Amino acid sequence: MSIFCSDRGIQAVYPCGNTGEFYALTVEEAKQVTTFVTGVAAKRSLVIAGVGYDAQTACDLARHAESCGADGIMVHQPIHPYLLPDGLISYYRQIAEATSLPVLLYIRSEQVTLEVIRETAKLPNVVGVKYAVNHLPSFSRAVQSVEDDLVWICGTAELWAPYFFAAGAEGFTSGMVNVETQRPFELLRALQAGDYPRAMAIWGEVVPFEELRAKYNNGNNVSVVKEAMFQLGLIATNAVRPPIALLTEEERELVGRILRSWGAQS
Repeated sequence: MSIFCSDRGIQAVYPCGNTGEFYALTVEEAKQVTTFVTGVAAKRSLVIAGVGYDAQTACDLARHAESCGADGIMVHQPIHPYLLPDGLISYYRQIAEATSLPVLLYIRSEQVTLEVIRETAKLPNVVGVKYAVNHLPSFSRAVQSVEDDLVWICGTAELWAPYFFAAGAEGFTSGMVNVETQRPFELLRALQAGDYPRAMAIWGEVVPFEELRAKYNNGNNVSVVKEAMFQLGLIATNAVRPPIALLTEEERELVGRILRSWGAQS
């Protein structure tokens, strides 16, 4: 899939992201994925490798990403049940200091407070935030109050991208680009140009796909992407790892109808 994305002009690919089932991988598998994607991308696209788990493992993954030629790392939000500001700052600092690569924070909960973002942004190699909390006032406050020069990215894909752009985002991450790249690129160009009527017209075409991904409190996020890739013959199987699961027959049929509406499938 890194070939598919790079050949279609994707500027940055993210091995070991959530759509890549990062938390279902062993540490060794995560390293293998990063090594493979870095080699295949061959600098045609930037490779931003996902790292996470406990701080020591995340540091190990960061060092590995740097050693195999990745261009940056994305730090997943820790899955520890107890998160405190000082602990989160320490967690991010340890990882950032383990590598010379640029670091992108992946924020999925408001437990990563504005205070945490402000302090972590002072680290010299922290360059951006993938913000995946669909609370626009919090996002806007963060963009406006963090003085360091960060790149702010909508982390909840096409469904929320227009609203995050209005609040200060400069880009958005996409799982859909593993399936179809035309509409995500058109949406990005329209948003960058401030052409919101055009952006919302494109947005309307991708909403059914993204809403299906968001079903069950985002439980379908990966399953929909893999099912669409499978139906298009881009991958050999639609298998996913627990605790996520395959789509229902009705949902698989809906994926097919969406693909046909895009002209991606006959």
